Amino acid sequence: MKPIIAVALFVISTAFTDAAEWPTEEITGRLPLAKGNRPEIEKAIRTTPEVQHAGMQFLLVNMPEKDLRTLKAEFLLQNAELAYKTRKEFPWAKTVPDDLFFNNVLPYANVDESRDPWRQELYDLAAPLVKGCKTATEAVMKLNAELFPKLKVGYSTQRKLPNQSPKESIGQGKASCTGLSILLSDACRAVGIPTRVVGTPNWSDKRGNHTWLEIWDGDWHFTGACEPDPKGLDRGWFVGDASKAQKDKPEHSIYAVSFAQTKTPFPLVWAPGQKDVSAVNITDRYTKVKLDPKLVRVMIRVTGPDGQRVKETATVDKRTGQSKDESADTNDFLTFDLLPDREYKLLVGKLESTFRTKAAGEQQLIEVKVK
Repeated sequence: MKPIIAVALFVISTAFTDAAEWPTEEITGRLPLAKGNRPEIEKAIRTTPEVQHAGMQFLLVNMPEKDLRTLKAEFLLQNAELAYKTRKEFPWAKTVPDDLFFNNVLPYANVDESRDPWRQELYDLAAPLVKGCKTATEAVMKLNAELFPKLKVGYSTQRKLPNQSPKESIGQGKASCTGLSILLSDACRAVGIPTRVVGTPNWSDKRGNHTWLEIWDGDWHFTGACEPDPKGLDRGWFVGDASKAQKDKPEHSIYAVSFAQTKTPFPLVWAPGQKDVSAVNITDRYTKVKLDPKLVRVMIRVTGPDGQRVKETATVDKRTGQSKDESADTNDFLTFDLLPDREYKLLVGKLESTFRTKAAGEQQLIEVKVK
């Protein structure tokens, strides 16, 4: 699936030209919002090196008010220093435009996760893994394939929070699709790769929400976090679901997080009503590719006696695959594209059954319980 360049719906402001204009009116206008934390924000302003003024302005002007009231100067200064350092060190980072650097490398958070100082730790982990990589795409594929096994972190519905920070996910060894996306995003940003968390609050068939990651390499490309595909980016089990997203229905749209403030909130399904994470509606990028309108996408879910998903060999119409267990995303299924309105024989392990497919262009879930 070839992504379409999304039109940005916001303006990133760096409206000053020299040190004499520092701090700008945009920054000083936000200082009262910091309340008791104002001395820390003022310290960050005083201490920021001139070469980093534009970046610090971007953060201070766009950060949520709760961050203005809580984040310390040391946190903000270290975050900026390490982010700027990547622009000199990695080949892909040297050519990243300022607007993408500010909005997609420099931010210290993706959504509303805990504000942990992750940059140095993830740099130390990620930099050796991407050594020798020539492009951002090559580096992301390397990180997605090797970072999670190295950290012993995987998908699990047993994670404590849906929106865990890297520290929280690493500590538990488990995370939701959102937690995994945050971890991969921050690892990429730690080595200068622009990223943005992407998600939908609910698939069009109302199976639930999902979150994944987009990275910039001359254009936006997507990948499932902890779901590396050796064939490259812009692949994933959710392509069919995403192709059915509905731009005119917020519940079924696809959004990309933006640190720069926009008029569109990112739908935090774990925190309904929270509006301080901004987004851009990018549904059009994913609906350009459609499922074959002449076929039915049949999804197979196999569960054991305890109701947990299990891996089992499944065969339909002489085609064979393996069902997903609990280490895969809840909505990740073994799929077969079949002819519509036709009876098929399904063999799962030694259990044999039949089913009839729905109308052309539809998706159909078949659930099988094994002993």
